[in-house]
Amino acid sequence: MLSLLSLLQTPRTWPGSELAERLGVTHRTVRRDVERLREMGYPVEADLGAHGGYRLVAGSALPPLLLEDDEAVAVALGLRTVAVQGLPELEEAGIRALAKLSNSLPTRLRHRVRALGGSISGWMPPGRTADPDVLTALAAAIAGGERLRMRYRDREGEMTTRHVEPQRLVSAHHHWYLFAFDIDRHAWRTFRADRIQTPRGTGARTSRHLSEEDLQTHLARASLAMAPVHRADVTLHLTLAKTRIRLQDHLGDGTLTPEGDRTRWHSAHDTVEWLALRLLSLDCPFEVHSPPALLDHLARIHDHTRNTAPRDEPLSDQEPNKEAP
Repeated sequence: MLSLLSLLQTPRTWPGSELAERLGVTHRTVRRDVERLREMGYPVEADLGAHGGYRLVAGSALPPLLLEDDEAVAVALGLRTVAVQGLPELEEAGIRALAKLSNSLPTRLRHRVRALGGSISGWMPPGRTADPDVLTALAAAIAGGERLRMRYRDREGEMTTRHVEPQRLVSAHHHWYLFAFDIDRHAWRTFRADRIQTPRGTGARTSRHLSEEDLQTHLARASLAMAPVHRADVTLHLTLAKTRIRLQDHLGDGTLTPEGDRTRWHSAHDTVEWLALRLLSLDCPFEVHSPPALLDHLARIHDHTRNTAPRDEPLSDQEPNKEAP
């Protein structure tokens, strides 16, 4: 029956005699197995006549698909591309599908997919550097409700071992993030996927499950932590004394260096939105040396401001010249 289903999934009409010959069974067996497939929910149609036969048509639900080796490799490579490069509204679905397929692939095909995936290069959006194998392992653990042990490199470059209960993969700010409960730290945490190494299932089941409403609440609180942060390097046209007064408690762990009647500001880590806001609130000329993301954000603000048309002058009480062009 599996071989019959594999043949029927080819987009063509199969004469009963040809199916019987390909499968090495009688025509009666083909008819019986077709009826069994129909009972299982597979929409198999039969056309009568000399040129009739059997074919699988679209039904109300997607039946399980049987793939040849080359087909499975091609689908897996396509799903890896979706996972890494991202397609709007399909990113998480692509990873879930990749996890299901990878779990059922024979070892020989799994190695083949990894080898081919590593040899194929293409355009990737900035920041999307997460390993597809890591994303697949995380998605499989989430789907299976399994605890993970993994190595994690934090923002400062320190590597630690984490024991977590994974809850959800989230795509935000051009990165993949794992939202999970950190067992050793007794708190929910957000981990950037490209900083995760060697995730391994422990076999233990997860014991914490958030409702969708609670999950969205936690993710909303963690959204700021997901945003990429930068240290700005800026020359301010202000003296050191005036810079201290205007920055006040926004300096944080940043540094100020006097340069004559100007000041070099190396900021604390922050998002480009907040860095731009603080720069503009200083009310002085400045030059941004880095990062490029801050320059791009300021350029967008400049464009929006420059493209804002002034309001028309109010009309006077005088009758307008109707002959004017």
